[in-house]
Amino acid sequence: MKIDLGDLNAFVAVARARGFRDGARASGGSASGLSEAVRRLEAQLGVRLLNRTTRSVVPTEAGRHLLQRLGPALNEVEAAIDVVNGFRDRPAGVLRLNVPVSAARLVLPGIVPRFLAAYPDVQLEVITEESFVDVLATGCDAGIRYEERLEQDMIAVPIGPREQSFAAAAASSYLDRHGRPEHPRDLLGHACLRGRFASGTMTLWEFERDGEVVRVDPTGPLVVSAGGGTDLAIDAAIAGCGIIHLFEDWLRPHLERGALEPVLKPWWQHFSGPFLYYPGRRLVPAPLRAFVDFIKGIG
Repeated sequence: MKIDLGDLNAFVAVARARGFRDGARASGGSASGLSEAVRRLEAQLGVRLLNRTTRSVVPTEAGRHLLQRLGPALNEVEAAIDVVNGFRDRPAGVLRLNVPVSAARLVLPGIVPRFLAAYPDVQLEVITEESFVDVLATGCDAGIRYEERLEQDMIAVPIGPREQSFAAAAASSYLDRHGRPEHPRDLLGHACLRGRFASGTMTLWEFERDGEVVRVDPTGPLVVSAGGGTDLAIDAAIAGCGIIHLFEDWLRPHLERGALEPVLKPWWQHFSGPFLYYPGRRLVPAPLRAFVDFIKGIG
């Protein structure tokens, strides 16, 4: 029986992502194309591989066994192709990165244009994700995360600024009306503009001064999706709706032009910068290897 390798890859993408749309996003294909490929594979094998409902796609028992055996085999195929790619004068192929919106906004702009100029045969695909996902399950080669979010058994390479800080800020008009906080706990009496992660979590606002760490859980008139809704929260802060707590680098342009005023600056917490991370138990694809070497070179 001759099975098309593309159909097998389509099945793996859908089964790992638990959906045709997410599988298409991870593989760079289309949902309809993946659906047709899986139907073709099931017809050839004479067995159902996926149970499909309007809400989810779950592998059948046969599908789970096939996925378990196919994963390592397809990784070996990719590795074999990448060995051949190593004989090229310049690395080529697709490099998929899974990154938080903050990294896409604050870290990658200083890196990506120069990398693409240095490696014109590499196509870079950046997928922004605020939830903490398995980069392999999403079809990505590597991700960017902060140290406390790194998964075990991953290789981590520093990328971007090695120190960052969280800043609190508000419009002067708001502070003139409601007063300027002198201690982080004063924020409990202020309108605060917050972000919620896809998991539903709203993290505490954390401040630090002379070794003292203070965490507060303020309330306010606006909650936005972390990452995607951040610019809306900034606009609301500039309009005088309340106090915002965010990466200093993200707020700096507004602080420098006076649209926002620093709040509790002596308490701004500093932390180590992000890392590029990727699995250490498989051959590193040529595009990823080129990217790692590039960020090490400019670091």
